[in-house]
Formats: sequence, C-alpha cells, structure tokens
Amino acid sequence: MICPHCERNLLRKERTGNRCSHCSRSYALDPKTNPLRLNDLRVRRITTALTDGGRIGIVPDQLWYALSRKRLRDSEFGRGCLGGAFMAAGFVTVIAIFAEAPVLLIASAALLLIGLGITVARAMGAGTGIPPVGREAFPALALSPWRSVYGALPPGVLDTTGSTVGASAPADAADTTGVLVCPDRAVVAFLFADGLPARHGLTVVRSAAEAGAVPSKGPVLVLRDCDAAGELLVRHLRDALPGRTVIDVGPPLRTVRALPQAVPYRDPRRKPSPADLRLLTDLGTYTPEELKWLGQGWRFPLVGLPPARLLSVVERVAGQVSRGVDPERRRAADLGFLTWPEPTGPDPVGGA
Repeated sequence: MICPHCERNLLRKERTGNRCSHCSRSYALDPKTNPLRLNDLRVRRITTALTDGGRIGIVPDQLWYALSRKRLRDSEFGRGCLGGAFMAAGFVTVIAIFAEAPVLLIASAALLLIGLGITVARAMGAGTGIPPVGREAFPALALSPWRSVYGALPPGVLDTTGSTVGASAPADAADTTGVLVCPDRAVVAFLFADGLPARHGLTVVRSAAEAGAVPSKGPVLVLRDCDAAGELLVRHLRDALPGRTVIDVGPPLRTVRALPQAVPYRDPRRKPSPADLRLLTDLGTYTPEELKWLGQGWRFPLVGLPPARLLSVVERVAGQVSRGVDPERRRAADLGFLTWPEPTGPDPVGGA
C-alpha cells in the first residue's frame, strides 16, 4: 500500500502496527487487515467526491455505502473455495486410485459433495449482495481508527454520534408548507445539516403516525429506500392520510435497477414477509421478476444516492411544494429569483 504521508510504496513488513517504516508516522487503515480493504488515501478520495470537494457535509452511512460498493459488486459466495474443493477432490482421487485406498476415495467423494454444494448455493445467490461490513459496524471498524490517528473524522463527514434528530416543525404551524416523511435517521440528519427542511418550511417525521399528527394540510413528501418496505410506505401513507396529497420522492425501482452505476445490497434481517409480498403483488405495478427481487431482500438505499444529487432532487420537489403553498414564494419563483440551474455532467461518485 501507499503511505498516506510520505507516499512511499510499503510492503507488509514495512508497515507493522499501522506505522510507516520510512516516515515513522501512523496511518488509520490497512487493506490487509480491514474487511473493506480500505486505505487512508482511498477514504480521502471518496470523501472528497461525496462532499463535492467540501461543498456539502455527509453522514457516515453515506461514506459506508460508497466504500462498500466495490466489495458488493465483487461479492460471490464461496469465491476461492469452489476451485479448491474440486482441485483437492481430483488430487485425492488420483492418489486413491494408485494407492488403492478406499478411505481416500470416500474423502474424495466428500470433497466433491462440498464443491457441488457450493456450486448450488452460488447458483441460488447465497452470500451475494451482503455487505462485508454492516452500517452499524462501520463507525467502529473504520471511523474509530481514523479518529484515533487523525483526531477527527475525515473532512466533510458529520459526527452523528448520539444524534437525536427526529420530528422538527417550524415555530409557527402556519409556516409549515408540508411534511417530509423519511424513515432513515441518517438521511434525516443529512437533510438537517444542509438546512433544507428549514428553507422550505417542512416538518420532518419518520412514520405515518407522526405525519398524521402534524397540524398541516400541505402535501406529504415521501423520501424512502428503494426496497419492499419503501414501496409499501407510500401506499400506507396514502391509506392513512385520506384527502392529503402524498408525493413519492423516492427513486423508482425500475429506473434505478437500469442504472449501471447503481449497486444494490441485501439485508437478511429486512426481507419482506409473505403478507407484504402479497400487498406488493396486489398493487399490480411490478413484474414477477421485480417481485422476486424485492422478496429476496434486495434494496437500493437512500444513502447510496450521490449526496449532491439527493439534495438536488429533494430541493427541487420541496421548492415546488413551498412555491405552491406560499403566494410570495410563488410570485418570486415566477420572476426567477428562486430558480437554480440543474446539475450537469457525470455523477462524481458513480464509479466509486
């Protein structure tokens, strides 16, 4: 690996204890010992891209996903074990034939069964798409070592430790132009750090019950993950809030799945129940293949969207809502005071 300080190429024996033998300075992450195969230079590079060169702040969960994307793309159950099992079986079989040893033939058969078992498991998708490091474990495995070496989180990464961000309404309920429902606490913290809810007079909540308790007749914006739970959340809100306008701000499943840079992952703990799958089927908007994909627990998380793009989308929809509710804002928008150019160019972290 490359030393993040002196930029010397270090062999494993030259970086014992996460310390460079040339400049004698410590570094935080070693790809040989880190389950995400991280190094300090890669973390800095990805963080710079995610924060748009330091223009915006991001939450640790967004950094987790960006640093996990490559491992998620490459993940495959039994990688390396399959070939080893078949090679060992062949080797033992040859010895058994020449040595006329029945015991070795039995061992060879066992190895062949192991290889076949791995083949079947891989064909069924076992182990694919499961992050090697979960969202909850990422701060301890990556950010804590970074903080201990550098004294702070990577530049632009917000410290959300102990964050109690929840529902937040303007001081005067009359100033509430709408409600933003977002179940992901990390994304809520990200939006608050940018000041987006306050700019548009939005009350931010995390559930349908909290949305119903807000004294506002404005539209309800739904910002959710692209998974079975997220798809059902929009329906649940429309059922729970009759007469209210519910706007789905989340990314459409079919659109996201078609994007080559979008990398889904699976959370075995969040697979939809049979009842949820029946509800999704009853909607009549998903193909059998899409229903199977959702039923296996695959998902595109909000934290996986490029942060600048996520802000841009929510800003645009929230701006339209606030202009529609507030006559002064609507008149200003008509004059062009609150219009902003759409972002252009490629996604800076699309290939991270």
